Amino acid sequence: AAVRAAQARLAGILDEWERGGKQGLCPVPDEPLPPIGTLGFRVQRYGMLRWGDLFTARQKASFVLANRHIGGSFRHMNSGHAELLAFAMDKVADFNCSLARWRASNEDIGDLFGRQALPIAWDFAETLPFKQAYVSLDRAVSHISEVLNQTSKTVSRKGDAQQADAAEHPLPDQAAAVWFTDPPYYDAIPYSDLSDFFLVWLKRALPGHPLLRDPFDPANPLSPKTREAVQDETKTCNGRVKDRAFFEDTMGAAFTEGRRVLNEDGIGSVVFAHKTTEGWEALLAGMIRGGWTITGSWPIATEMGTRLRARDSAALATSIHLVCRPRPDDAPVGDWAVVLRELPERVGEWMERLQGEGVRGADLVFACIGPALEIFSRYAQVETADGGEVGLPAYLERVWEVVGRTALENVLGAAEAQARNGLAGALEEDARLTALFLWTLQATDAGADAGDAGDGGPPSRDADEDDETPAGGKAQGFALVFDVVRRFAQPLGIDLPKWEKKRTIETKKGVVRLLPVAERARHLFGARGAQAVAARLEREAAAGTDPLQGLLFPDRQETAAVAVRERRPRYGDGDDPADERSPAPGATTLDRVHTGMLFQAGGQTNALHALLKAERERGPDFLRLSNALSALYPRGSEEKRLLDAMLLAVPR
Repeated sequence: AAVRAAQARLAGILDEWERGGKQGLCPVPDEPLPPIGTLGFRVQRYGMLRWGDLFTARQKASFVLANRHIGGSFRHMNSGHAELLAFAMDKVADFNCSLARWRASNEDIGDLFGRQALPIAWDFAETLPFKQAYVSLDRAVSHISEVLNQTSKTVSRKGDAQQADAAEHPLPDQAAAVWFTDPPYYDAIPYSDLSDFFLVWLKRALPGHPLLRDPFDPANPLSPKTREAVQDETKTCNGRVKDRAFFEDTMGAAFTEGRRVLNEDGIGSVVFAHKTTEGWEALLAGMIRGGWTITGSWPIATEMGTRLRARDSAALATSIHLVCRPRPDDAPVGDWAVVLRELPERVGEWMERLQGEGVRGADLVFACIGPALEIFSRYAQVETADGGEVGLPAYLERVWEVVGRTALENVLGAAEAQARNGLAGALEEDARLTALFLWTLQATDAGADAGDAGDGGPPSRDADEDDETPAGGKAQGFALVFDVVRRFAQPLGIDLPKWEKKRTIETKKGVVRLLPVAERARHLFGARGAQAVAARLEREAAAGTDPLQGLLFPDRQETAAVAVRERRPRYGDGDDPADERSPAPGATTLDRVHTGMLFQAGGQTNALHALLKAERERGPDFLRLSNALSALYPRGSEEKRLLDAMLLAVPR
């Protein structure tokens, strides 16, 4: 009955508007949603084509009536109060639409924008927006009042808001002492499209407000989009596709304007929390092109640990604040050799300092970019000995390499990282890959679930597709976006495709998953499994022969690195012939560590003791890697539990 009453009331409101000649805006938002395929939007495929379609009849009727009162206040009374009430109603709309979910853990309504996307919701919850709901109008007004109360105590001067193009700033030269910006995240968030969710209701609550329009296109009923600095090749600006080059050029123009309006002794700060290196490179290219020198890089905890993107994901826990100053017009030309000599020491100093302050994983990786860029950006340009100019992409390749090598020193010890292969590390590739993967993953306490590996705050293009995945359908393991893994793997000579074939990692839809030990059992032991291998190992140990010779690693007389990594171990007759196609399981230190973990999981104590005894005689690599991985696996994970239990069994 309540639904029918709301539908009838809404129909009457729309009939009244039509009989009046459709003067002004339609009371219910009738502006179109962005086209199908727009980044972050999925609802159009399910029949939601206009912004008003996101709300039920009861929600639309209540918002229309509230906006009439707010609009009357805006026209005839205190416009400031009306604006604050309109903001409060927008907050209510975030929690009162047909895409808002019921949060069973809190027994209340969750907001639509748990992340920067509009995914479909197959069921939703609805509350009374003017009663004691989780976010009612009263509570939203209370939140705004608290902010006003706090800011009025600390802000002595009234601020001004102006809608303008950052690449054509309205301020005069050298007008500001501080230039602060949180720029767009490359191709991660459809800012203008998402903002229309709030804009369509603000326009109806505050009719004729000068800021609620597109100053660049009067015919556009929604937020400005043509000049928006995003990387989205489905859109154009003046006939130009909004590709990476467009984004870098636009960001460069905006940073140039920032440098123009800043005092000579002023300071700039740029916030960034994107976790793909393409996004970072595009931002940094714009900063350097705009004439800035980066002087510092600080990770600041700005993200809520309880937000949807932080739950069991590899999302960044902090935002990186890049501190920068205008580069002098007479900046010198840098020597490439000098820059490269200074880079490792600079990165090492900052990594040690930040780790001492509790910064870990991906946050630490990206926080080291600022100090590295300080070396490069202080020069007008950097040249090689023969006069060739070194571009930012070439320098950033060296930065990722140095960060990876320095991380490897921290993970496995300086002696390991400074061994053979030009600091590549003494242990095999799969051990280095696993250690660096887990080290990068340490940004979150619980690790990352493979079903929700993000890029840092912002979702990927398919980030909301898991809303349509049945419960329990996520793959197990730890995950990072492919771009991050590739950046630290390639400079260290780690061949990712090789370790996909060897069932150490798996890559799907731009996400790299570190396979859990349980999934590696068949690869390590073949069809006969761990029990058959353990039985043979115990028999050979009881007979007094080398229990591992020819079983878990190749002939010890073959000392060449390639032979150690590539020769196939012999598991005994009767293994699955199909397994012969897979390369050399059991041949690496990581494989033998995983073997011990599986023995521990299966309760095969005698086999585990035989393995540990042989590894102690073999050398320190097994225990060194085991201890490193124990420190790197997330707390509470099955892998850490097995490793710690296995290490307790090591003979003293």
